[in-house]
Amino acid sequence: MSTEREPIGVIGTGYVGLVTAAGFAELGSEVWCIDIDADKIERLERGEIPIYEPGLEQLVAKNRERMHFSTDIADALEHARLLFVAVGTPPTYSGDADLSAVHAVVNAMPASDRHALVMKSTVPVGTGRAIKRIFVEQGKHGFRYVSCPEFLKEGTAVADFLEPDRVVIGDDGDWAGDAVAELYAPLDAPLVRTDIASAEMVKLASNAFLATKISFINEIANVCEETGADVIEVARGMGLDNRIGNKFLQAGLGFGGSCFPKDVAALKQLAGNSGYHFQLLNAVIEVNELQKRRVMSKLHKHLGTLVGRRVALLGLAFKPNTDDMREATSLVLSARLQADGASVVAYDPVAEDEARKLLHGVDFAPSATDCVASADAVVLVTEWAEFKELDWGTVANEMSGTLVIDGRNALDADAIRAAGLIYEGIGRTYNGAP
Repeated sequence: MSTEREPIGVIGTGYVGLVTAAGFAELGSEVWCIDIDADKIERLERGEIPIYEPGLEQLVAKNRERMHFSTDIADALEHARLLFVAVGTPPTYSGDADLSAVHAVVNAMPASDRHALVMKSTVPVGTGRAIKRIFVEQGKHGFRYVSCPEFLKEGTAVADFLEPDRVVIGDDGDWAGDAVAELYAPLDAPLVRTDIASAEMVKLASNAFLATKISFINEIANVCEETGADVIEVARGMGLDNRIGNKFLQAGLGFGGSCFPKDVAALKQLAGNSGYHFQLLNAVIEVNELQKRRVMSKLHKHLGTLVGRRVALLGLAFKPNTDDMREATSLVLSARLQADGASVVAYDPVAEDEARKLLHGVDFAPSATDCVASADAVVLVTEWAEFKELDWGTVANEMSGTLVIDGRNALDADAIRAAGLIYEGIGRTYNGAP
């Protein structure tokens, strides 16, 4: 590809920043990647990728000559006029976004009429307006600002960058917005060019709507269990309606991760701070929290007391193809199991190192087969592909009990029952019985 493209800076080398940097390098830009974590920068310089994301290591290696890593923001300012901000904005105890990392970047910017901040981090609506006001107060009148929210899904982030559904750019109609649009032009994606506040709202509203679909189908699943319907069949029938679509209609143990819980809470809080009570999002959050705990009622139904029982958790990450443990269902489930007196053994093919930082009192198994050995019950928490390929006859021989709870409706119910095991899905029926 051409080397005449705009060079860029990327501040923050986490999931969003590193994928964005590698993606733009793939398109031909020189990219200066900045992070305050010196150890992470040293690892990246050695070619080590600090996060698990399919295809990312190969993409970085392929474009290594175009990617430069540093802890000094001056390196990015020297070489690039567009500085993409991809720092963390975690929720605070109040539910508001913690913008301290964003403001640290803003305060580090010099007075300039040739640079622009391009906000990739998810921020509340009004952040851009506030940052522009800060620039004025600090005598940085010429520094431009663009909102360009990211829509990368962990596990498919590389493909999402290179083949986006849309590119959203919120700006003041100046050179900075034009330059960002030009950067994305080779991807030939639908472009939404709008004002800054609307671009900020697009991200929050999109994730809140997807979370609402998940909570809705989980409520339908719960009703299916009471009425003898099968949520998989219900979702199939619903999803064929092109007004609804089949995505995010997979019933299970609820959503987690770094985006949905945070963004739903942030939009709810934003509405509350603005004087509006977003009642629907309160229900979405409540349903999701309750859904994570429904597996407990299934365990009690079959096992009675859990005191002294051994429960195996297959999968720990909040979704497959990532090592991200943020808001993972396994965190709630393992705590509840131990509180009820059960011993917990777990296996995840990728997320164990991250899980060990957060899960206490849990035994970690080296394989799925080791995990299910002597278990009274097995719970599928994360639908990794390898779990779908398990030999259930072998699992039945290894287990002490017979209960398998398919928390993601991803397993072969017939194969599990044929092995002499009890299958429990989420909102599913078998021969007319839950």
